[in-house]
Amino acid sequence: MPDLCSHLGLAVRAVRLRRGWSQELLSEKSGLDRTYVSGLERGRRNPALLTLARLADALEVPLSELIRDAEENSGALYF
Repeated sequence: MPDLCSHLGLAVRAVRLRRGWSQELLSEKSGLDRTYVSGLERGRRNPALLTLARLADALEVPLSELIRDAEENSGALYF
């Protein structure tokens, strides 16, 4: 599943950049460490469901949008 982590990270990064936010601002809004956000965006982290929910809430998007975008970026279905 490492590819899924990479694609999920790209989905988070895309939403963050659309908002014009830095990783630091996202970390403040989500309550996650900036280095964790960085690792997640680079596909180095495998976030738990509750962590994904915190990120989606902070980014003001449905959790399903992040997962859908990750799937679409990969061109494959994981589930």
